[in-house]
This record gives sequence, C-alpha cells and structure tokens, in this order.
Amino acid sequence: MNELNRRDFLKTTLAASATAALAAAVPANGADAPAPAGEFIELRAYRLRPGASHALLDSYLENAFIPALNDRQIDSVGAFTEPDSKDGPAVWVLIAHPSLESVATISASLNADPAIQGMGGAYLTSPTKDQPAFDRIDSWLFLPFSGLPRLAVPALARARKPRIFEMRTYESFSELKALKKVEMFNAGEIGVMQELGLSPVFYGQALLGRDLPQLTYMLCSPDLETHKKNWAAFGVHPTWVKLKNDPRYADTVSKITSRFLVPTAYSQI
Repeated sequence: MNELNRRDFLKTTLAASATAALAAAVPANGADAPAPAGEFIELRAYRLRPGASHALLDSYLENAFIPALNDRQIDSVGAFTEPDSKDGPAVWVLIAHPSLESVATISASLNADPAIQGMGGAYLTSPTKDQPAFDRIDSWLFLPFSGLPRLAVPALARARKPRIFEMRTYESFSELKALKKVEMFNAGEIGVMQELGLSPVFYGQALLGRDLPQLTYMLCSPDLETHKKNWAAFGVHPTWVKLKNDPRYADTVSKITSRFLVPTAYSQI
C-alpha cells in the first residue's frame, strides 16, 4: 500500500468509526446531540522501562514535537507523568486535533519534517535497542462529549500555577451501557463538576484504543486535599444523587481506573 492510499485508508477508517459513534450517541428523541465535528482528542502513553530515564523523550516532546504541533495550529498540548503508577513509568500526552485528517497524518508529517529531525534527532534515532527513548506507545482516540465539546485549559494551567490532574476511565460491559454513561454525564454530571470547581479538561468516548467500550475524562485541582474536598461535595450533590438513582443509568460502569497525573515543566495544560 503506497503512502497516498495508506492515508486515504486511515482517514476513511477513522471517519467511519466517528460517524458510527456519533449516530449511536444520539437518542431516538434527539435530546442529546453529539459533540460538534471538528475536534478529536488523542491520548498517548509513552511507556518506559522500569528505571529508565525519560530525558530523551522529554527533550523531544518539549523542543520538537509540541512546538511542531503548535505550528500546525494544534494548541495547548498536555504532557504528564504518573508518580504512583502501578503499570510502570510513562509520559502521557494529550492532543486536541482539529480534524480526522490531522489524526491520520500528523505523526508521519512530523517525523518527515527536517526541523523535527534536527531538533528531535537523538530521540528519533535512539542509540541502541537496549536504551530506547521509550518501550511502547499506547494511543486512544476520543470523541468529546456534547457537554464539553472542546478541550478546556484550566485557569491554573493558564496561570502556570501548581496543579494536579485526575484521569478517570470508565469501562462498560456492553456498548449500549457505555453510551448510557455518556448520556448520564451530559445530563448533569459535567455541570456539577464544573460548578464544584473540579475543572474538567475533557470528556471523551473512546473510538479507538484498548479496553473498549470505555470513556475517559480528566479533572484539574490545585492540590490533592482540595480535589478530595470537591469530590466529597460531588458525592452528595442533589443532581448527582438523582442521576445515580435513575434506573435508566443502572449498571453503566463495570470498572473504574483512576490515575493522578502531574504536568511536566513543558506541559501547556
């Protein structure tokens, strides 16, 4: 398959996945419209070998990858580490793409760019297979929820103040239950989190990646104590209590994974 055909295939496949998700996300009564087309959220986990340094990866992300994305009108790229990871060390990168074409072509475009090859050459040509810049890269593609259709940069990030992030993934045992959980968020959960200062960054229905069907979202707080306090307020909020007890939303989640992340020095979120 030549490069042109490969790109067409990727764009067609991604478009079909997104179209199916959008169609499934709309209830029969049309009450919950899908997120506007034009933004797709990519989450990457650059996984490292235990004990390995990520200085080479950090240098590439800070000096080559993120600036190149910014030059291509992809702003506010997030980069995070997970100090208490149970799955081994990783650097997480959050990218809001303006289109499916961007998703399909950005990596090949960047790595073929002479400027990237210059600034990121040490990363792209890791010295030996025994000392790679990373072990593996996991990647997910998300469709934003209609309740927060575009990635939101928290005020703490814009002011470059100390902050922590919680990233939560909700897996479901059926695809219809997964869609019901998305509907539940749009019906009030998102608004409550915004009201209580949990500062949502994104909510996404996973189109591609591991552990489907699932949704993932990210919250921001100045510190862990404030975050726990706001979560406690969420748990007793009347809107959440009503949604939680609504039989339409019973058994929508079968597994929850929570990760606490801290931004790197070069993160734009």
